[in-house]
Amino acid sequence: MNRCVIVGGAEIRDYALMRSYFRPGDYVIYCDCGLKHESSLGVPPSLIIGDFDSHPRPDDTSNVITLPVMKDDTDTIFAVKEAIRRGFGGVLMMGVTGGREDMTLGNIYALLMMRNAGVPAMIADDFSEMSIVTAGETVRVAEGWRCFSLLNIAGCASGITITGAKYPLNGGTISPEYQYGISNETLPGNEAVISLKEGCLLLVCVRC
Repeated sequence: MNRCVIVGGAEIRDYALMRSYFRPGDYVIYCDCGLKHESSLGVPPSLIIGDFDSHPRPDDTSNVITLPVMKDDTDTIFAVKEAIRRGFGGVLMMGVTGGREDMTLGNIYALLMMRNAGVPAMIADDFSEMSIVTAGETVRVAEGWRCFSLLNIAGCASGITITGAKYPLNGGTISPEYQYGISNETLPGNEAVISLKEGCLLLVCVRC
């Protein structure tokens, strides 16, 4: 299945950077006031989802899912669930971080929802890329990022190994109470290689 791109209403400063993430065939969902980014991104919506409490309702409603204002899910989380339901092979989220910290955290935790549904997912913003590293998976961080961080946002992650980095690790454990995996760096001429045996971690690759 094609990839789904979900565009939220948080601030985007570098539209050229965000445009570079789009691929031919992407299915693009704009969430309510995420529609304010449409002209600058230059990518038309495949679907629009929202309760339209922060953006006017589109005149053409043929590709719109209208939600009630009073509901359990935010517009973005509803879009995530819709992407999972439709069986997309991956999800990219943008315009979903910054501003309200509660919204940002809720959207980051949606990465866990998608991981548990077997859907590869990533958040991209002006400053970073965020994704989930799962037990048994090997992830590589290329040289060129300013730094990268590994954060535990669920349970306990153990058997963590990091090679090719300024701060290597062999069989380490990171718990939510003690986040010591922040601001690591790929060694010059190398790529950092990350794996873990149990749990999962949030990988944040910081560009600036």
